[in-house]
Amino acid sequence: MKQNIIFSAMAAALLLSCSHPSKMQPPMQLIALDPGHFHASLVQQQMYPGIDTVIQVYAPEGPEVKQYLRQVAAFNEKDSPTVHWSTNVYTGNDYLQKMLLCQPGNIVVLAGNNRLKPHYIRSAVHAGMHVLADKPMAIDAAGFDSLQAAFKEAAVNKVQLYDIMTERFEIHNALQRELSLLPELFGTLQTGTAAAPAVIKKSVHHFKKTVAGKTMIRPSWYMDVKQQGEGITDVTTHLVDLVQWTCFPEQILDYKKDIHIDAATTWPTVMSLPQYSAITGEPRFTPALQQELTPDSMLKVYANGAFDYTIRGVHARIEVQWNYEAPAGTGDTHYSLLRGSKAELVILQDKAQQYKPVLYIRPLTTDTATLKAQFQTLTHKYPGLTLKESPEGWEVVIPEALVKGHELLFAKVMQQFLGYIKSGEMPAWEVPAMLAKYYTTTQALSVAKRLE
Repeated sequence: MKQNIIFSAMAAALLLSCSHPSKMQPPMQLIALDPGHFHASLVQQQMYPGIDTVIQVYAPEGPEVKQYLRQVAAFNEKDSPTVHWSTNVYTGNDYLQKMLLCQPGNIVVLAGNNRLKPHYIRSAVHAGMHVLADKPMAIDAAGFDSLQAAFKEAAVNKVQLYDIMTERFEIHNALQRELSLLPELFGTLQTGTAAAPAVIKKSVHHFKKTVAGKTMIRPSWYMDVKQQGEGITDVTTHLVDLVQWTCFPEQILDYKKDIHIDAATTWPTVMSLPQYSAITGEPRFTPALQQELTPDSMLKVYANGAFDYTIRGVHARIEVQWNYEAPAGTGDTHYSLLRGSKAELVILQDKAQQYKPVLYIRPLTTDTATLKAQFQTLTHKYPGLTLKESPEGWEVVIPEALVKGHELLFAKVMQQFLGYIKSGEMPAWEVPAMLAKYYTTTQALSVAKRLE
């Protein structure tokens, strides 16, 4: 393993590390800014052509940046010599100011405290740097306003600003979208009603998780919704993105005209101090969290939320729930329903599916011969797909070669982002889609808070 970690406190040295005086075109550099979430390291699971092998790291001193460095080192060790990152680290209190001294045109990767993210984004874009940010890029109305301004400045500075939407590359979501684009099989997307939406997406998650036999440690601020964001503006980002990406593919959305929040609500997950300590390693609640305690000293974390909305007249429902810990033998779940005039497409991930996602086709009017013939058209792009009858309809059997774990999808997003940087532009629908998505989540939060 080759892992070169250099600590430096001198601005001159940092300037040198971020610049290339050679007249030759230098490789682009990745800059990890305050990598407080483990997602920050996941783009380092592989190397990228034209990207410097040295990652510039700017962060406050603490366990989060140390965890990031350990994870990068683990990737080096696991896939050496194919993966061979080294890191140049600065952890002074002025880490952001030092980062802004780097040359424009490099790529800032953001995954961490969501309260700080809008400021980080605006600062990096203003300095002429591309930004690839983990979701969410905005957790409230003020964050959305900041994001709007950031996109305007990014356009002026000719840099790309993008969020990491890994779920578009998840095979079940991709196939649900592909099947919805087959009119002889799916028909047309229904508009639905408030009582029976045409699109429903729900997910259930758990704070306490075991990875490699150990409890995954989360930073204390992860339970502080003023820093992490409420669930209604956090995990729902992926769900809303999938609604847009699936139902209105490559269409330019106007959030001012196309989206209306009909109803929204939030509710807390309640945990004790021992439970909180088990997932943070902290012996006591932080001062900020003291304000969220019940009279019997239980912590309320507003990680749960649901909202109903219309997007271009289509009724959709989004729901996210965070429990403390999954019962033995269970796990996270995902539910996704699309109602077409000829068939419904549903993804289930429950006990019957052994807590692994499974995609089903439920024919309404489509006959079996047409369904199979239409399905066969996808096997050229996705070799090995087959159909199997089941109580839920027709199960889409996906070969293991096409199934990639969530963590492996981050490199897919990075490759796509590098393509956008190389071409100098994104597809015309991407920025409006991001604005529509964050308007939806932050507006849902605003509606929920007005109703409480």
